[in-house]
Amino acid sequence: MKRTLFILALLCTANAYAQLYKWTGADGKINYSDTPPPATARMVEKKLIDTGGGSTDSFPFDLAEATKNNPVIFYTTDKCLPCDDARAFLKTRGIPFMEKTVSSNEDMKKLRQASNANSLPTLMIGRNSHVGFEAGSWGSALTGAGYPEVNKLPPTYRYAQAEAAAPAPKPVEKPAAEALAIERKNTPATPPKNAPEGFQF
Repeated sequence: MKRTLFILALLCTANAYAQLYKWTGADGKINYSDTPPPATARMVEKKLIDTGGGSTDSFPFDLAEATKNNPVIFYTTDKCLPCDDARAFLKTRGIPFMEKTVSSNEDMKKLRQASNANSLPTLMIGRNSHVGFEAGSWGSALTGAGYPEVNKLPPTYRYAQAEAAAPAPKPVEKPAAEALAIERKNTPATPPKNAPEGFQF
């Protein structure tokens, strides 16, 4: 019984982590494998991948490479049916993306700076922009950028919450001493209880 439990524990560990090797063969070709390369291999790299998490470290190699080399940014706005259809398409395809919302002039400036687009939805795949949702062209562009044609996202993956294309700058907090000095300056002085009648500071 103990031997069986030990074997099961080893199997669980093997499923949680996978060792990936990248190496150059004698013929100059780059190879990827989950088994150690031959002794004659050159430029060996290895990476321990956590297959049970929700970050990009848990992605299959092809999806991780596509995400690193051609990150996807998805520009949307409120009450936009094509935006909703495009979002559903990306999630069904298993594409990790950052959603940027456009609802102000500053947001629109950011969109134009990134893609020269004037309409939504807009998809940025690396440096390439695709304006207006069309499943066929978006799908081809994603495949061309190295994204798998089937959903390979880990079940634990969670999309980040959408944020404004041009987030409002956070107020700069003043040092505590400066804030206290301002507060004292703006607070009217209270005369002492034993001050003569009519006494003013």
